Amino acid sequence: MRIQTALLFILPLFTSCQSPTPVNTLHPAAAQASANINPYAVIGDIPLPTGFHRMTVDKNSFGAWLRKFPLKKDKTVYLYDGRLKDDQTVQFAVLDISTGHKDLQQCADAIMRLRSEYFYGQGKFAEIDFADNNHKHYKLLTGSNRAAFDKYLEKVFAACGTLSLEKQLVPEKRLDYMEPGDVFIRGGSPGHAMLVADVAINDKGEKIFLLLQGFMPAQDVHIVVNPKEPTLSPWYRVSDNRLIETPEFTFIYSQLRSWPLH
Repeated sequence: MRIQTALLFILPLFTSCQSPTPVNTLHPAAAQASANINPYAVIGDIPLPTGFHRMTVDKNSFGAWLRKFPLKKDKTVYLYDGRLKDDQTVQFAVLDISTGHKDLQQCADAIMRLRSEYFYGQGKFAEIDFADNNHKHYKLLTGSNRAAFDKYLEKVFAACGTLSLEKQLVPEKRLDYMEPGDVFIRGGSPGHAMLVADVAINDKGEKIFLLLQGFMPAQDVHIVVNPKEPTLSPWYRVSDNRLIETPEFTFIYSQLRSWPLH
């Protein structure tokens, strides 16, 4: 499966953009990912540390859809204009989804794009709904017309950003509730948003998770490495440390959000 569109993007109006036991090193196959060739076909193929298993999710959920999302063979991250991103050490793998040809699909936009593609693929067009900072809602009213969907995304990316998406999402009361598809977000300028791409758990109830991001300028969406725990990377652990230090942004746990129920 490859998700690719030919969006004619317009310029955006808003910029975004008790301690657990030690975890064993990843399976040796994970070492292959240190080269520029990614050996994993989908997010759900990324190997787990010893003793962990992926969290059970509903087969039709956003989280289950993310696990099946295709990854590119090439781990290189390109900007919207075809140039290489300066820092190529940030990514573990790159999602096989288009970026567009304008500086638009950045951090919050990439998350809204994935959420929209999930509902679009299921034919749940009425669920595709985002609001701007003035609480104006942008709903997809054109059904399965792909060209119209692309134009809709242009409007959403131009009108919405980290500030508006943060308002639309629901704060998680406890980290124990973290699920695939949740979002770490800090609205503002600078702000940033990252999607929890997967979650795993062990028999002790300890959780680890993957993070993906778009970034500024608009660029390929990618799974990020864990710079603080290379032997656990690309997984991050839920711990007593309130900070989530990613390669290009630091969040605190209170910035975890989930999608509202419809």
